[in-house]
Amino acid sequence: MVRRAERARQALSELQGELERVRAQVKDFQKRLFGQKSEKSNGMRGKLPGQRPSVERPRGHQRGQPGHGRTTPTALPVVVHVVDLPQVDKCCPQCGLALTPCPGSLDSEVVEIEVKAYRRLIRRKQYKPLCQCGVLPAIVTAPVPPNIIPKGKYGISIWSELMLDKFLYGRPTHRLLQSWQALGLDVAPGTVAGGFAHLAPLFAPLMAAFREKQLTDSHWHADETGWKVFEHVEGRKTNRWYLWVYRSTSVIYFDLEPSRAATVPQAHFKGLSDGIVICDRYSAYQTMARRLGLLLAFCWVHVRRDFVTLAQGYPQLESWSLVWIERIGTLYHLNATRMAVRADAAAFAQATVTIEQHLRSMAESRDAELRDATLHVAASKVMMSLRRHWAGLTVFVAYPEIPLDNNIAENAVRGPVVGRKNYYGSGSIWSSQFAASMFTVLLTLDQVWAINARLWMTEFLQACAVGCGTPPDLSNFLPWTMTQERLAHFGGKLPAAPADVQPTPADTS
Repeated sequence: MVRRAERARQALSELQGELERVRAQVKDFQKRLFGQKSEKSNGMRGKLPGQRPSVERPRGHQRGQPGHGRTTPTALPVVVHVVDLPQVDKCCPQCGLALTPCPGSLDSEVVEIEVKAYRRLIRRKQYKPLCQCGVLPAIVTAPVPPNIIPKGKYGISIWSELMLDKFLYGRPTHRLLQSWQALGLDVAPGTVAGGFAHLAPLFAPLMAAFREKQLTDSHWHADETGWKVFEHVEGRKTNRWYLWVYRSTSVIYFDLEPSRAATVPQAHFKGLSDGIVICDRYSAYQTMARRLGLLLAFCWVHVRRDFVTLAQGYPQLESWSLVWIERIGTLYHLNATRMAVRADAAAFAQATVTIEQHLRSMAESRDAELRDATLHVAASKVMMSLRRHWAGLTVFVAYPEIPLDNNIAENAVRGPVVGRKNYYGSGSIWSSQFAASMFTVLLTLDQVWAINARLWMTEFLQACAVGCGTPPDLSNFLPWTMTQERLAHFGGKLPAAPADVQPTPADTS
């Protein structure tokens, strides 16, 4: 009887623990679905996402603060619009004497934009030879201007706009085609798909060059997200694929694969045995690092998220979680202070010692709480995860150019995620690979090198057309092989200087 009661009490305790865990899970799901999506609001430091700041700050320009004034886009061409007085007002209404013109004018500016579709009528001149040599044909005709799709009726500007609109700006193609219909241009969706299939091979050499360049960098940010590919593949029961992103100093590289296994990043970094990968704690990265010998740096934002989720799901652990959230915030502050004095060797070394002391204190608190038998099981799991990943979380101490988080990779994948929400993914395998190519090329140009992607794409397609559909000399189109003059021609600039520093252990002596 006693043993039966003991078993019942144990079963009841397990059920209560399971109920508490499920309730915490429900709270977490409710927060993800209906809660505030960002902590980027004033007064949120040290608070949970669901809490409101103590002082509300209005959005936009603050009263009493100086503004930047009106900016004039001087690079735009000028179209002069002359406004004259009506004929009836060019004389005095009293005596009727005519007004005489004054020198100069009173000028003002209004910025306008004009989008129009037009037909470019190509008239190829013809000539008849006057000689009787027989070398020339009866009629000599000027050559056909090169077009990116031979005998295609749509020019380079059409294809450039289609690719930028979908892959850089994340808009579904059917919306762009709708807007063109209002301009009198009706393009069939099937024509667009066929054109993309024709253009896709032109970017394969670029993808190879981008990957080769990226592997020469010293550290990389990595992340992955889901992507739908609506083509049936024998043996696959789902259309869920994965979009992997690798961001380094010089390149943002995307790879669309059917798998989320460690073999995917392992294939990307194949041949490397040295370098640092900044990532989350997903096991695939850890498996890849063991096989290749790469060093992993884990993301502190994901650790912080553990404590935020814990506080939201278990109200009794809120105060405890906020203490750890504050410790992580202090770590960020100390590292920012250290990086601000990097040029001063003595100050930098002292700041590094301060960070090491703070990390030592965090590790001691972690171990002490793990020894506490009364620690909640959910909190214990977070603490064990913190201890298990501690080595990767502290890589930034010896390698100061390594950030504390993986935000740069998550920011890089934001544009494709917006596109995924708007057009749901890809309809076929080839189009998914084409999407990865476009994301790689356009986001690298736009986000890393600040290159005018529209101008670059127009010139690249024009060079391909001149080459009769073959890729041109890539040295004129790869940002890192361009001359300074050509880079300036595209409006580009070199990546930020701090990211160019090679990762060498910090001198803390």
